[in-house]
Formats: sequence, structure tokens, C-alpha cells
Amino acid sequence: MALAKNKQVKKVVLAYSGGLDTSAIIPWLKENYDGCEVIAFCADVGQGEEELAGIEEKALASGASECHVVDLKEAFVNDYIYPILKTGAVYEGQYLLGTSMARPVIAKAHVEVAKKVGADALCHGCTGKGNDQVRFEACFAALAPELTVIAPWREWDMVSREDLLDYLAERDIPCSASLTKIYSRDANAWHISHEGGELEDPWCQPSKEVWTMTVDPLDAPNTPDYVTLSFNQGVLTQVDGKSLSPFQALMYLNDKAGAHGVGRIDIVENRLVGMKSRGCYETPGGTVLMAAYKGLESLILDKESLKFRESVGLEFSHVIYDGRWFTPLAKAQLAAAESLSENITGDVVVQLYKGQATVTQRQSPNSLYSEAFATFGEDDVYDQKHAEGFIRLYSLSSRIAALSKQAKSEK
Repeated sequence: MALAKNKQVKKVVLAYSGGLDTSAIIPWLKENYDGCEVIAFCADVGQGEEELAGIEEKALASGASECHVVDLKEAFVNDYIYPILKTGAVYEGQYLLGTSMARPVIAKAHVEVAKKVGADALCHGCTGKGNDQVRFEACFAALAPELTVIAPWREWDMVSREDLLDYLAERDIPCSASLTKIYSRDANAWHISHEGGELEDPWCQPSKEVWTMTVDPLDAPNTPDYVTLSFNQGVLTQVDGKSLSPFQALMYLNDKAGAHGVGRIDIVENRLVGMKSRGCYETPGGTVLMAAYKGLESLILDKESLKFRESVGLEFSHVIYDGRWFTPLAKAQLAAAESLSENITGDVVVQLYKGQATVTQRQSPNSLYSEAFATFGEDDVYDQKHAEGFIRLYSLSSRIAALSKQAKSEK
């Protein structure tokens, strides 16, 4: 992967969102890279029709020669979300990785468009302070190291929204953005993130205006709702008895869980680049899926297998957060999770109530739970006297250490 400076660029594919930054990037590229052709690429990962409305017209009006809108919704859920779900990855104990997990599918499609149109460069609008610049460029390096990568925020001298708006106004390029925008948001089928505004002060409680995907738990219905999820070898197959595509199932869960305020978190996280940031995330359907999957795991996986899966999840949360999807390490961890998911088959009922998703029922043909063994009543399958020998052997090293310590003190 070549850096952009001092490189001859004839055709560049820009990851385009239709927002202020990428609207300014199109003319900037043409002016600073000897009139290169700019092709816009937009990934539809379920961010919603409102964000995609008129995006091709916006790109062309900003100076792009073409605009490719690629539908990645089903691929995103089936090929990225489901495998990550099997790892149980949760970053720093809370974050369900909504932004992170979308980057590999977007980067892969970005490279595919670039190769299709014969481009010699890729461009993104990530800032020099964020994680996404690393995630995208790490993917580009793995998939298309021969392509030049341009990161305008690391090159130009514009530093504010005012600068970008002035830049577009000077060139009579239309843009719907304004100085009244408070929050920086990133949405996809799995979640929406919110940063900026009052959230930059961790002592400031988020206002109601921050949240857009979920009902305030305080205003949620006073009667709980229930959703039944069916899994086959770790893959969601039915929701409330309905066979839906991966994307449709997630949309269904988003609607149901969002209505009960499920999936809100407010965290301060450690960015890959070394600084801390505060963000609010809404992941309603994902929160239900993760609770259901782990609820089923608890019924099926033995102690050591679950312990290992938890270690995979912890490590993989950093792998995906840090943008290392297309690496041998990620491949190995995903394979481990896939192996452990082979017996994750069964049904789970999740209660939705006042911001909480709670597993209330679970069943599986592969369950290791036995009422005959677990009961406190009389049984003929477990002789409680056997526990004495087990405990003596289990604590043998502690006993030996204590006896050794006593012997030394008596000398």
C-alpha cells in the first residue's frame, strides 16, 4: 500500500457518505492531484434510506464522475456480524463493536469497486485522530497493497466545519450540512454511535436529543415483551417462529428491542491511537442477539470450552476493534469460535423490559444440563460422599504448600 504524497494519481475511488467531509474531499482531490478522476463509492450497510436519499446526485454535483452504491446489508450481517457473535466479542466489557465490525465489509467492497473501474488510488474521509483510519488502511494493505491511499484529513490545512463549508461555498458546490450539527453519528444495521456535543464532557449526562434508535427506558412500556430466537449451529434461523434473512431478522429485533429502550450504553473507551473518547451507542437487536446466544452457550458448553470461548471473545474484541480482520490471527480465532458453535442449537426466550434484555427460557437438544444431577432433592445418580475425595485431590497443592510452610516454621 503506497502513501499518496508525491504519487501520480489518475483515478481515485472515494468512500463517500454524502456528508460535509466527503463532499469537500471530491473537489479537493481534483485540485490537489492534477485533475484526477474521482469516483464515489457508497456502502449500504443498513444506515437507512434517509442517509442514502439522493446520494448519487450529491456525489455528481460535488464533481464525481460516477457513484457506485453497493448493497452490503445481507453480507454485513451474515458474513461479519454472525461470525463475530459466535466469538462473543465485547470491547472493554460493554461495546458491541458496531462501527468496528462494519469496516471490513466496507473496505472489501471499496477495493472491489476500485479494481472494477481500474483506479490506482483509494481515498477515505477518516480523521487523523480516530480508529477508522487504521481499520480501513489495514484492510487496504491486506487486500490491495498496490493501490495508493489518500487521507485528506492528514494532508489538508482545513481544521473545522466552518473551513469545509467555506471551501464548498467558494466553489458553489451544494451541501445540506450546516454549523448547527451537534453530534457526529455513524449508523448501520447493527447500531448507531453518537459523539461530540455535550458528550465531550464525561461529567455531562446525555440529553434526550442524543438517542435516536431506542425509546428512553423511563418512557418504555410498563409491560414486558418477549422474543423467541432459534439457533442452528450458532446461526440464527428463526425469530418468533418466522424464517427471516439475516438482515431482516436484525431489523425485526431492532424494532422490538428499541421500543423497550434496550441496547443503550454510555462509555469512555480506549481508542487504538492512544487517546480516550466518550461515546453513546445504541445496539437494540444486537444486545438481544448477544444475550440469547450466550444464554444458549451456558446450557451447552462445558466449563473449559466456555472458558476458552470467553478468552477468544476477549482477544477478538481487540482484533476487530483494531482493524485486523484480514489477518491470520483473526482467521484462527474465527475458526475456533466456529468450531465451538457446532453444538449451539436450540431456542431462547428473551424478556424485553425497561432497557433490559433478560434470558428467561432456554432449551437445546445438545444441553449438558441435567435436572437429575443438579437437583437438591433425592437422586440416585450422584453420591454426595464422592465429593470428599474430589475436594482432597483438587486442593492437594494447597494442602502440600501449607504443610511445607508449617514444617519450616517448626524448625
